[in-house]
Amino acid sequence: MPTSPMISRRSLTLCAVLAFAGWAQAQSQPPIRILVGAPAGGTTDTMARTLAQVLGTQMGRTVVVENRPGAGGNLAADAVAKAAPDGNTLLMSFTSHAINASLYPSLPFDPVKDFTPLTMVSTSPSILVAHPKVPANNTAELIKLAKSKPGQLNFAIGALGSSLHMAGDAFKMQAGLFIVNIPYRGTAPAVQDVLAGQVDLMFAAVGNVQTHIKAGKLKALGVTSATRLPAFPDVPAIGESLPGYESSAWFGLFGPGRMNPELAKRLSDAARAAVLSPEVKRRIENEGATPVGNSPQEFARFVETEIVRWRKVVQYAGAKPE
Repeated sequence: MPTSPMISRRSLTLCAVLAFAGWAQAQSQPPIRILVGAPAGGTTDTMARTLAQVLGTQMGRTVVVENRPGAGGNLAADAVAKAAPDGNTLLMSFTSHAINASLYPSLPFDPVKDFTPLTMVSTSPSILVAHPKVPANNTAELIKLAKSKPGQLNFAIGALGSSLHMAGDAFKMQAGLFIVNIPYRGTAPAVQDVLAGQVDLMFAAVGNVQTHIKAGKLKALGVTSATRLPAFPDVPAIGESLPGYESSAWFGLFGPGRMNPELAKRLSDAARAAVLSPEVKRRIENEGATPVGNSPQEFARFVETEIVRWRKVVQYAGAKPE
């Protein structure tokens, strides 16, 4: 039996009223803030902004990104640790969240207890590069060269205590090498000095050196991922010559500690759906990273393992915060 025009109009009016009420409720809520402990334009910031728009759609809320760089990400982390656990303040953190637990003699927060892990957003391997003058074409040759010339080769370090610094020291620790670290205040000047031949080697994010490798201005000796990268199929994984070696930067979303489990699940589910959406996956992959979107439980276990892992490297390196 056909529906009468009056019933149809009433149904449509009711739907419109309900939709407007939902929209009005969403607009009356404060925006969700994602704090980033790194400057705008960097990889962590890019990951946060890539996630924010789709997360907002998933949550039916406005999501904004705030940059609070400083102290290796600790300023942003401290603000989130002390925020109300109402889901309105989140943290896009990175590998330094685990490294800082042992790098800094004291922190104003507990990196485990004061945060609610929601999901790992992505991982990003780095690449070991050398100036063309270095007489090594892969990791195996570099290890042999460094052992024959202890203390005569050097590494450019973009930032003390960073994931790339720790990747280099983990490499030296596992291979038993003496290579001198040359610290810089930033990745850009470090890359420039390797390009100029002032420094021999560097662990770098793929995006920072990819064009220089393809132009022949730098040599790619190995990648830090467990397997070779599709973009560099002829560059071996360092683990092929140094079994067990692997080091990738990671980026993850946290809330404050003590969050209501139902609220944390809702945020985690929305974030994971956003990470695995075609739009966000494509943007992450364009950054040379791999989307993850794991469960809160998996992410929590990973962070605890990372804290233990990097403590050993920090102790070996004797690294101190800048």
